[in-house]
Amino acid sequence: MKGLLLRLSGLDADAENAVRVIGFFDRLITGRADLDALVRSTAELAGCPVGVHAPGRGLSLCASPGGDVRTPATAPPGAATRALDGGVVVWVARDGSPLPLDDMLLERFAIAVAILLEHSGVPRPELGDPALVELVLSESTGTADRARALHLLGFGPATRLRVLAGTGVDALAGRSAHLGGVRAVLLPGEVASLPDGARAGIGPEGPAIDVARSWTAARTALRFTSAAEPVVWWERLGGLAAFAGKLGPAELAELPDVRALDRLAAEHHGADTLAALDALCATGSARKAAAALHRHHSTMPARLARAEAVLGFEVDSPSGRFRLHLALVLRRLRDNADLG
Repeated sequence: MKGLLLRLSGLDADAENAVRVIGFFDRLITGRADLDALVRSTAELAGCPVGVHAPGRGLSLCASPGGDVRTPATAPPGAATRALDGGVVVWVARDGSPLPLDDMLLERFAIAVAILLEHSGVPRPELGDPALVELVLSESTGTADRARALHLLGFGPATRLRVLAGTGVDALAGRSAHLGGVRAVLLPGEVASLPDGARAGIGPEGPAIDVARSWTAARTALRFTSAAEPVVWWERLGGLAAFAGKLGPAELAELPDVRALDRLAAEHHGADTLAALDALCATGSARKAAAALHRHHSTMPARLARAEAVLGFEVDSPSGRFRLHLALVLRRLRDNADLG
């Protein structure tokens, strides 16, 4: 279909070819195409960039042949435009001279946009914040529906947002929804202090139209949290983030170092021993770890010796702390699998 209008115009802009253009848009409408599909398909047909700009509805979409639907999308200088009711503008931006069928294409594009805006599933203003947040964060939501939902939430498509995925964070301010046992919070500014006992993974900041990616990253970061490290930023995970998508809970549980940590946890005072190991990795020394846990430093050698006996390697050395930290992180991933 790409560049079909170029080929048709090269033949003849007669009634037969005009009917083929009309039929193209009729099939999109009767097939219940959404606005994303309409804009993308029209760009393929035209062989040049096209777009829809409806600021009053929070919609601004464009596409080029072979590309994805993008936003924002005001008409570029020199584009052919057609205005609709409500301040909606559709446009076609062809380099060089217009083709004989361009007027027909723009007219039918405008009619199709008007019909889809009237009858599509674009979010209604009466939807509450949780439903809109869920729509914004769903990977299956089209660009048009996401842009409209963001508009209703008070965000433009280019607004800088990040997502917090957490447990015990219901009191945090922000547009939020409870999704799959996890609270999602849209954050246009700084991250507030968490309530006691809460945990949170924080996704990367980016344009609001791409906020679903931040939500996915935030849920990944949440899997790396623990009582010792209740807040994890996705950007700071680095290569560790790859483990979340590569190993499932059963595979993680079978790793020798994770199994050794499980044996330690099952012992008397096992929770204290694991807390000491977490503190050792966080502070870099046994003495600082004891201070962080509000314990006398003389209590650490026995705990570390027992841990080394079970783990089978020295923990209070650079290489040992690296291996220990990795084992602790992988155990968190296993234990927090239901949060991702």
